[in-house]
Amino acid sequence: MKNWWKAFLGAFILIGLIAWGWWRFAPYSFHGMVMQSPEPAPDFTLLSKDGPVSLSDFRGKYVLLYFGYTFCPDVCPATLANLAQALHQIGRGAERVQVIMVSVDPERDTPEKIGEYVAHFDSSFIGLSGDPKDIARIASLYGIFYEKEEVAGAAGYLVTHTASVRVIDPEGRLKLIWPFGATPDEIAQDLKFLLRR
Repeated sequence: MKNWWKAFLGAFILIGLIAWGWWRFAPYSFHGMVMQSPEPAPDFTLLSKDGPVSLSDFRGKYVLLYFGYTFCPDVCPATLANLAQALHQIGRGAERVQVIMVSVDPERDTPEKIGEYVAHFDSSFIGLSGDPKDIARIASLYGIFYEKEEVAGAAGYLVTHTASVRVIDPEGRLKLIWPFGATPDEIAQDLKFLLRR
């Protein structure tokens, strides 16, 4: 009888170790497109409500870079809300993550306006704006498309734009791109995996 219990206990422990090893060392499947470029992501400097901010200011952190605008009726608020929820889920690890939103509507989005806008979602978020030519150049370097679309009403126009989020690692390399619609749970899972390294 004792030998049977020893065998059972040994098998149980072995199965537990195998499961733990699989969880710890199995390849992780990200919820976005993994980028393998060894080159640093293009650095840039734009204006926040508190003055100039450069991407390189955040070396040592994961930067979640998003291009949008404050008049956006649905996509931008949904994306920023998802990012805020994901950061809440990862708890203290959020200190190693910086969300930056670059305006694709600099004519209406002053640094102060976009700064106030992103702060509604999380006080740590940074909003940037600047010269339209600078923003167009930066957006093109990151594969971001945007254009004005005339509409009736007080707004006058909306801006159609790429709605994905770029993840830049602590060494300044583009690591991952989340598509629009990535859920807070998916974003949090990816960040938890990245922050373990």
